[in-house]
Amino acid sequence: MKLFIITLLFFNFYSSVYSNTIYYLTKIPNLKVHDLKSSNGVKYLKAEKSFKVGIVENNVQCDVASDKDIRDKFNIIKRNFDRYEKGFLEKINLRYVVLCQNLRVSNIKTAGVPNHNVKTLIVDIKSDERYFERSLHHELFHMVDDSYDSLFSDEKWSQLNNPNFKYAKCSTCSNRLDLTLYKDTKGFLTEYSMSTASEDMAEIFSFLMIDKTKVSKILLKDPVINNKINFLKDELTKIDDNFKFE
Repeated sequence: MKLFIITLLFFNFYSSVYSNTIYYLTKIPNLKVHDLKSSNGVKYLKAEKSFKVGIVENNVQCDVASDKDIRDKFNIIKRNFDRYEKGFLEKINLRYVVLCQNLRVSNIKTAGVPNHNVKTLIVDIKSDERYFERSLHHELFHMVDDSYDSLFSDEKWSQLNNPNFKYAKCSTCSNRLDLTLYKDTKGFLTEYSMSTASEDMAEIFSFLMIDKTKVSKILLKDPVINNKINFLKDELTKIDDNFKFE
């Protein structure tokens, strides 16, 4: 009995210390470990309770996902992030992926929230099934963009478009929200690509990671998309010589 009590006390103490460590590293409360075995160093955490974080009045909120829902999605999530080498992820400051559901920023639903300052990407595992895998790469690109904003200049990117086109001031300032691939691209893969330069880059990046063949066919008829892809490739190579979309 004494051994059992000592073991129980040690486990509770260890769990408490580890929870405090996770909070110290991610600045997100109420998290626990889900998986630490990825070869590229990604640590997967999950919400134990709903949480609120953010510089402005805790504007980022997410709820607990059931163990079953996490199990159903985890292999998909891990398979997609496993495509990135450890060295690349270290360079873009991604180490922790937080799994939860009903993710909101200022009460606006979103598929992911990246924060390169604490090396963390929050993922809504219940976001739209049609775009779920692509959204993982989309949000990861925002980690790239935030970590190397001098490389991914909005001004240089905007110059690749028709001179008459103007992006919105922010993604939430625009009603261009559809993520469906355009049949007639005219320089943009989706309606959401037309919201801001950053979202445009993230959309193209995500398609290249998920369906490079489909995008390659578009290149044959859309020189603007072609120029944008070349821009992304050139800048990504400056971060990591080994980076490839395959």
